[in-house]
Parts: sequence; structure tokens; C-alpha cells
Amino acid sequence: MNHIEFYQAKLNYETDSWDLYEALNNGEPIVVIEARSAEAYALEHIPTSINIPHRTMSEATTSELDKSKVYVTYCDVIGCNASTKGALNMAKLGFRVKELMGGLDWWKRDGYETKREHGVQGTEVVCGC
Repeated sequence: MNHIEFYQAKLNYETDSWDLYEALNNGEPIVVIEARSAEAYALEHIPTSINIPHRTMSEATTSELDKSKVYVTYCDVIGCNASTKGALNMAKLGFRVKELMGGLDWWKRDGYETKREHGVQGTEVVCGC
């Protein structure tokens, strides 16, 4: 693999919070998946995201999801690998997947809102979905 192929592949499989925010607000066919536990999701999550813990991802738990969309998995911080495990599981199930670099932490550092018990105000996500 040469440098160009490497960086193209990286962009095919990862996204940052700005690109995700723009995609959501532009109505791109993206579904954001919180890959941590239901308890973590209840405390704080990205608006419009759904919760499918990586440990529970299966044909049964994803059967109603549209495979024509792109799924972006995330977890808490760069040191958490739940998003990587979730992305791998979703890819194995036949979904197109990207991983959110930096997770919820970088999302908030970039100034975007979160929802639920520990949610923070920030730039509102107005999903064009």
C-alpha cells in the first residue's frame, strides 16, 4: 500500500466531528451509533444517535437498520475502543461503517451539543435526515 492508498483508506473508514456534524445537518444518509453501554448512553450522547452496545451487535439487533446508509460508531474518548469493536461488528454484518475519531470527547471539544443527563449545550445538531 502506498501513501495515497493509505490516506484514502483512512478517510474511507474514519471521520471527525466537524465532518460528521456537517453530514448530519446536510441530510446525508448517516446513522450515528453509540457503541458503549445503555447506561453510558443515558448519561450523555450525540443528538440523533442510537445506542447499540458493541457486545450486543448481531443480525437480530441490527435487522431493522438500512444497509444503504453509512453507520458512524463512537464511544467516549480516544482511549476507548468500543467504537472500533462496534465498527468491526457492523462491518462483519455487512454495513458500511466509519469510526468517529476522538469519540464523544472530541465531539464536545469541537463545541457540539450532547443530550441526556450530563448533556452540554453547544452548536445544535439540526439533522436534515
